[in-house]
Amino acid sequence: MAIQSIYLQSALKRLEIHRELGLKTMQRLNIAQLNWNPEGAPNSIAMIVKHLHGNMLSRWTDFLTTDGEKPGRDRDLEFEESDISAEQLLQLWDAGWDCMLNAIRSLQETDLDRTVFIRNEPHIVIDAINRQLAHVPYHVGQIVFLGKMILKDNWESLSIPKGGSAAYNKAKTGN
Repeated sequence: MAIQSIYLQSALKRLEIHRELGLKTMQRLNIAQLNWNPEGAPNSIAMIVKHLHGNMLSRWTDFLTTDGEKPGRDRDLEFEESDISAEQLLQLWDAGWDCMLNAIRSLQETDLDRTVFIRNEPHIVIDAINRQLAHVPYHVGQIVFLGKMILKDNWESLSIPKGGSAAYNKAKTGN
């Protein structure tokens, strides 16, 4: 298998893992919790989801042929409170992720060294994907952290729980 195909499969796998982490966190929360803001003016989970949705649609719609910052995007609006249901929030989540992942899935090996633009700045396709591999997990980490803050002692780990490494390794390796 060519390194280009391996790269695309790896990028998709990593992004899909983060999609699932964010989704599992949001499914544990009600709409009030999804809109909760800790002190200091950070963003709520709802705001982060709206931002990721706007970012993903802007970057990945017509990815190879138009600038990744679409003229109709209102980035500032993504960070304003809104009256949105949990179901609508999950629809935004899915729409953004589907757009991005489908665009990456449609790429051919020969596309990886093409030039695309984001805010009129040239990026080779690999760099544009890497940019998302940095941006998206950053925000998914915020979502998970906010979920942990909200649920406190009721939080259930999405990976290996604290103190559970030895048991996890034993289950995986049999040693």
